[in-house]
Amino acid sequence: MSNTNEGKCPVDHNQFTNKEENNTAGKCPVMHGANTSAGESVMDWWPNALNLDILHQHDTKTNPLGENFNYQEELKKLDVEALKKDLHNLMTDSQEWWPADWGHYGGLMIRMAWHSAGTYRTADGRGGGGSGSQRFAPLNSWPDNVSLDKARRLLWPIKKKYGNKVSWADLIILAGTIAYENMGLKTFGFAFGREDVWHPEKDTYWGAEKEWLAPSDSRYEDIDNPSTMENPLAAVQMGLIYVNPEGVNGKPDPQKTAEQVRETFKRMAMNDEETVALTAGGHTVGKTHGNGDASILGPDPEAAGVEEQGLGWSNPNKSGKGRYTVTSGLEGAWTSEPTKWDNGFFEMLFNHEWELRKSPAGALQWEPKTIKEEDKPVDVEDFSIRHNPMMTDADMAMKVDPIYKDISLKFMNDFDAFSDAFARAWFKLTHRDMGPKSCYFGPDVPSEDLIWQDPIEEGKTAYDVQAVKEKIESSGLSISEMVTTAWDSARTFRGSDKRGGANGARIRLEPQNKWEGNEPEKLAKVLNILEPIATEFGISVADTIVLAGNVGIEKAAKNGGIDISVPFSPGRGDATQEMTDVESFEPLEPVADGYRNWLKKDYVVSPEELLLDRTQLMGLTATEMTVLLGGLRVIGTNFNNSKHGVFTKNIGSLTNDFFTNLTDMEYIWEPTEGGIYNIRSRKNGQVKWTATRVDLVFGSNSILRSYSEFYAQDDNKEKFVNDFVKAWVKVMDADRFDLK
Repeated sequence: MSNTNEGKCPVDHNQFTNKEENNTAGKCPVMHGANTSAGESVMDWWPNALNLDILHQHDTKTNPLGENFNYQEELKKLDVEALKKDLHNLMTDSQEWWPADWGHYGGLMIRMAWHSAGTYRTADGRGGGGSGSQRFAPLNSWPDNVSLDKARRLLWPIKKKYGNKVSWADLIILAGTIAYENMGLKTFGFAFGREDVWHPEKDTYWGAEKEWLAPSDSRYEDIDNPSTMENPLAAVQMGLIYVNPEGVNGKPDPQKTAEQVRETFKRMAMNDEETVALTAGGHTVGKTHGNGDASILGPDPEAAGVEEQGLGWSNPNKSGKGRYTVTSGLEGAWTSEPTKWDNGFFEMLFNHEWELRKSPAGALQWEPKTIKEEDKPVDVEDFSIRHNPMMTDADMAMKVDPIYKDISLKFMNDFDAFSDAFARAWFKLTHRDMGPKSCYFGPDVPSEDLIWQDPIEEGKTAYDVQAVKEKIESSGLSISEMVTTAWDSARTFRGSDKRGGANGARIRLEPQNKWEGNEPEKLAKVLNILEPIATEFGISVADTIVLAGNVGIEKAAKNGGIDISVPFSPGRGDATQEMTDVESFEPLEPVADGYRNWLKKDYVVSPEELLLDRTQLMGLTATEMTVLLGGLRVIGTNFNNSKHGVFTKNIGSLTNDFFTNLTDMEYIWEPTEGGIYNIRSRKNGQVKWTATRVDLVFGSNSILRSYSEFYAQDDNKEKFVNDFVKAWVKVMDADRFDLK
C-alpha cells in the first residue's frame, strides 16, 4: 500500500487531523481548555497527528438514557394514535411567540423534517434524519436552517409529554409527515425506530469552507460540470441542504441550476422523477421568508447569548415574526393556497410567464409578469392582502430543463400520479438512512418491499451448524480464502445508513462480484465451493460464507495453540439480483481496506486516515480496529497475498506476532520508494519485514502504540485471540438487526 498522496478521495482529511489555528487572548486563573474550545489540545499542538476522535464519539458517557435503555421496548409503550392526534392539533394551534403562517405550521414542520432528512448522501451514507442531529451544531446553525430552531421548540411540549417513548429523530420526521396529511396528502407510511445521538456527529464532513455560503467553486474541479463536485458532498455550498435557490453562485440560470439539482439529488439517491416530485411537492405548501433585511438578524443559535436559550437569528425588524420573518431572503408562496395539498405548483409554474425581481431582502427570485389578483396567495397575517407568488431558480428548472419539463407536465395532467410519486419519494427521503425494514417499527410501516430498502429473503435458522462447518473444513479451502471472503462480504457495512454487510450475500452479485477489492477471480473460486455446500444443507450462501470465515478463524487460533469456538447466529438470507439496485450499491465499493493492506490508488488522504473512515463506518472502536488488523495480518488475508505488514514466520496462525515484532526494538524502520518501508535488523542489517504506513501507524501513533504494546505482552496472548474473536463477530453481525 503506497501513498504518494495523489488524486481525489471520497473522504475528508480534516476529520482525522486538526488544521484549525488556536488563538487565545488574556490570562485567567481557570483552565479554559477544559470547558471551551479556546484551550490548546494535543491536536492544537500537533495538527498533523492522526486524530482518533472519530472512533471515540457517541460514547455511552454522553448518553443520559444509560447503557440499558432499549428504544424498541420504549416504542412498544407509545400511544401512536394519541401522538399523531397531538401533532395534528399542533398544526393549527398558532402560538403568539412564533405565529403560524396563515394559522398553519405545516410548511415550517415540513421544512424542519425535510432539512433533517435531506442531508443524507449516498457516497458515505452519512447525514440524514436518523439520529436527530439537527439539534446540534453545525446543523442547528446552518443558514439554510434559519427558524427551524423555532420549529423544534414548538415540538418541545409534545416531546416532553411522550418523553423517552419517542426520540427527537422520530418526532421531527413524523411532524413533517403529519403536516402533509393535515393539508390533504395521502402519505405512503411512516416508521419509528430512529435513535437520538447526544452530541454533534463530528464524523460527517460538510465541506472545507471556512465561511457559510462561500462560493461553490471550491467544491468543484469545474463549476460547469456538476459531477466534479467534491466527494462525498452533495450540497453545492456550505450551510445549504441542496442548491442555491437564487442560482449557481447566486446567478440565476435555470438550466445551469437544473444540472446542479440533478447531480445533488442523485447524490441523495433520487432519480429525475423523484426529484421533480420532491421539488414540486415541497413547494406546494408553505412559503419563503425574506420580508426584511437579513443582515440585521442576530447570531445563529450556537453563537447567540445565553439569554436566547438556544434560539437564534433574532429579528429586530418590527415584530420580527409572521410577515416580517426572514430566512432564505426570498419572499413569497409558490401557490394560491399554500396550506392545501393540490396541483397548484405546476399550474402556477406553467400558466404564467416569469421574470426576475428582487425580494424585500434583496434576493433574486422569479415572479409572474402578469397574474390575476384572485390567483395570488394572501398575506400570512391579513387575508385581505394578496402578494405575488414566487419561484426559485430551482423551481424554474422544472420548466426549462427538457427532462424535468416532461415529467412536470405529466404530473400537472395527472394529479393522482403526482401525489403517489411524491408520497413515495417523501417516504424514501425520510427513511433512506434507516436501513432495512427490520429496523422499522409502528402501525404505519408499509407492507410493500422497496428496492432501495435492500430487501433480503428470509433465512433458515434451524439446521446443524456443526455439520456445515465440518463440510467447509474438508472443502480444501485455505484459511486465508475462507477468512478473506467472509471479511470482504461483511466489510461493506455502513452504520451511517445501515447498508451493506454480510446478510444477503450480495458479494456474489453485481456489482460486488466485480469489485477490484474483492479479488473477483479468487472470490469466484471460493463461491464455487461454498454455494454447493449451502444448497446441500438448504441454507443461505450468506450464512455459509460467514461460517467459512469462522472455520478459518478457529483453525488459525488452533494453529497458534488456542482452541476457541467462534460464536455464530444463523438466519441470514440471500438477496437476488432483482432485489439489488446495482447503481445504488456502487458508492459502497471500497477504495481502500487497511485491514487487508489494500489501496485502489493513491489519494490526497493518507491510507491510515482511510482506515479510520472505514473503521468508523463499520462501527468499530480503536481497540477493535487494532486487534482485528493485527490478527488479519498474521492470518494472511492481505490483498493479492502481499507480505507487507505480515510480521510473522507462522502465516495462518492467529497469534500476537504482529504486535510483538512491531514493538521489538531489535529493528529499525526506513522508508523506500513507492511508500513501502523496510524493517531491518539492527544486528545484521538484513531486511526482515516490509510494511506500509497503515502497519507502522500502530507503532508510531502514541494511542495506537499503547494498544499494540498491550496486545504484545506475554500475558495477553490469549486475550488477544479472545478480543479478536469478539471484534470479528461484531463485524459479521453488524447488519443483523434482528439480533439487536
